[in-house]
Amino acid sequence: MQKPNARPSPGWTPLTETKWFQRSRLFFRWTFYGLAGCAASVLLGFLVLKSQPLPEPVQPLTTHIYSDDGRLIDELHSGEKREYVPLENIPPALIQATIAVEDRFFYDHFGLSPRGILRAAWTDLKEMALVEGASTITQQLARNLYLSHDRTWARKLKEAKYALQLEIHYDKDTLLEMYLNEVYFGHQAYGVGQAAKMFFGKKPEDLTVAECALLAGIPKGAGTYSPYIHPDNAKERQLVVLKAMEREGYLTRDEVNEIARQPLSYKPPQTTETQAPYFRDYIKSLAVHRYGLNQDQIENGGLHIYTTLDLDLQQQAERAIQQHIDTDSELQAALIAVDSKTGAIKAMVGGTDYEKTQYNRTLAKRQPGSAFKPFLYLSALEDGFTPATMMKSEPTTFTYGDDEVYKPQNYHGQYAYRPITMREALVRSDNVYAVKTHFKLGLQPLVETAEQLGIKENLSPHPSLALGSIPVSPLEMTEAYTTIARQGEHVGLTAIKRIEDSRGNVLAEADITSERVASPAYTFVLTHMMQGVFDDEGGTGNIVRQLVKRPVAGKTGTTDWDSWMIGFDTDLVTTVWVGYDQNEKLSYTDARAAKWVWGSFMQRVTRGKANRVFEVPEGVTPAYIDPASGRLATENCPNYYLEYFVTGTQPTETCDVHGGSRPAKPVPVERKEVPERSWFDRLKDWWQH
Repeated sequence: MQKPNARPSPGWTPLTETKWFQRSRLFFRWTFYGLAGCAASVLLGFLVLKSQPLPEPVQPLTTHIYSDDGRLIDELHSGEKREYVPLENIPPALIQATIAVEDRFFYDHFGLSPRGILRAAWTDLKEMALVEGASTITQQLARNLYLSHDRTWARKLKEAKYALQLEIHYDKDTLLEMYLNEVYFGHQAYGVGQAAKMFFGKKPEDLTVAECALLAGIPKGAGTYSPYIHPDNAKERQLVVLKAMEREGYLTRDEVNEIARQPLSYKPPQTTETQAPYFRDYIKSLAVHRYGLNQDQIENGGLHIYTTLDLDLQQQAERAIQQHIDTDSELQAALIAVDSKTGAIKAMVGGTDYEKTQYNRTLAKRQPGSAFKPFLYLSALEDGFTPATMMKSEPTTFTYGDDEVYKPQNYHGQYAYRPITMREALVRSDNVYAVKTHFKLGLQPLVETAEQLGIKENLSPHPSLALGSIPVSPLEMTEAYTTIARQGEHVGLTAIKRIEDSRGNVLAEADITSERVASPAYTFVLTHMMQGVFDDEGGTGNIVRQLVKRPVAGKTGTTDWDSWMIGFDTDLVTTVWVGYDQNEKLSYTDARAAKWVWGSFMQRVTRGKANRVFEVPEGVTPAYIDPASGRLATENCPNYYLEYFVTGTQPTETCDVHGGSRPAKPVPVERKEVPERSWFDRLKDWWQH
């Protein structure tokens, strides 16, 4: 049965075939006009861009690095390290690796990547700042040729315009050839020709696939992925490139795994002799990671970088290492010296020979050994221990956690087999006393104290931490010792005072802040004990007294693979590390080298300067102590020494080992230091009186 037609609603008029056709024709007409307009606009834009000449490439400017007194340390430029290589001489693997990791759609787009632009725009909108890049190879080429690396919208728009012009004027292979000859690989090397020669001593056509993958990964961050400065980062980046090549079908999974396992042999770059090369590299790294500059700005931007380095101290540091470390051996050394009043780095030597290896060992993480103990004893002093606290030095087994056992040993198995004071434990570097102290405090306080002083490494509250088992860098150790030298006031170490652009505008400036993390009284008591490392019989650093005759405080540290000497006078904190890069065991002579280097350097830089004692703060009390009892010395005590205590913690009982009732000698009255007067001033005083 046929369904009756539905009744139309009031006011509705059926659309006739004629009206439908008219509306469709109108729609297609306007669509055609719109498309024609777009095509005309594109054509007009194409003609305009094609008619406009590309600008002259931006010429790189030389950057200057200055010492604290304004002397030139080094000039950074890249004009001399360029070598043009035709595309046919560049191996396919390097081309494939570059496209896979930098711009996988290079041969498909017109200079700009729409999906990359949308992704970057979304990120920028979320952050409300220009933080995400969306650069194709063509855009990178445009930026390298014509623009700065400022992260501004104006620069990005110009970059897009020049990228489109490049695409109009050149074919894809020419653009790729230009890019591979212009891209920056660090160490003043531009282009794949210079990079292949510098890193591997080869022509580009002789590179292996593994070497091609490593080179292709460097431009992402020439400093971060430099195999000379950060070999681990470079190797990780190589794997990223290989996986990108697998994704694009250039390699199979098995080939990626095989290539990733292949060892890489680097050729040290040709270097000209320069002042403080390790420090110069450190400055470049700081400018990137702390002050946000990029590598191209640093090497080509015509910057003026003013640093804290003292070139005279730097030369003495280098000479001290050369005097005591044979540069023909594999033994390495590092030295860093800091102004304790400001935290300014005054000298930095990262190795025995920069031409052989550019690895900066002041930044390397090594076990500090007993050089870590001052942090433990500061924590103990704050918890109520005193320099006269007695504990027995003998073989001891400690049980902790889930019945875990820890049995530390003293150096060469030497124990006092009697109660000793904290001073003697620090001076002689008794490990058992240190671990007993660590357990009495509870393992966490040492972690907190070390971090407050300036140790940034992730420390775990383990029994062996008291003996310096966690690797830390000489730079971190120097910062922590500087806090002690500043009587508990922490200040971050500085190397750059300010950075100016080529026109003198200040781009970055050091922001020096300090924070009180320990009281002057506790840190002075610790410092006084640390003087015994050099002065007391049996002190682990007493051989330094053959070279340094002024008041100094410090601590040695020795492991199977590392030798440390860290110490300070009233002006300078100096850290010396000696060891092998490959963790070869130190000989007896090797283990003493850090002390000789430290002593030689301090002797050189303090020659002719007046001796100055450490200032005694308020809140400390001196007393003569008998080492056998840890109590006040009497007239019967054959041996005693002057010790300082935080007021209220000094012993009140007299020695019960030797007896007696009268003090051994009057406690000295502290007086302010008076500078030594010349013979002429003394003669005038005699004449006038």
